[in-house]
Amino acid sequence: MRRTRPQTQSLPSPQLLDELSGFFRLLSEPARLQLLCQLKHGGAMDVASLIEATGFSQSHISRQLGQLQREGLVSCERDGTRLIYAVADPLVEDLCNLVQRRLKQRLEQQLSQLQAV
Repeated sequence: MRRTRPQTQSLPSPQLLDELSGFFRLLSEPARLQLLCQLKHGGAMDVASLIEATGFSQSHISRQLGQLQREGLVSCERDGTRLIYAVADPLVEDLCNLVQRRLKQRLEQQLSQLQAV
């Protein structure tokens, strides 16, 4: 006899799954993750500061920040001639913490298994 769990929430629609997939593709690019981490830890920064901190070219940073801004993860404000970027969504902090906890647990589990050998 097959047991089924009661569904408390319906499965996401194909459209929602497509949106979720696009969001995770956005976050799967290492350069975008590095920029988000830099802004999360360093606070608001202009492109020149991000170039210095990451070593990326100006065009690469601008392209990546544009994608993050379109998705609402970073905001941009003008300060004279400079554009200042900042993390705009607290979800960034939550996601980073969640993933870091998960990776730490996984590494601790692997270490425990190796020590048991």
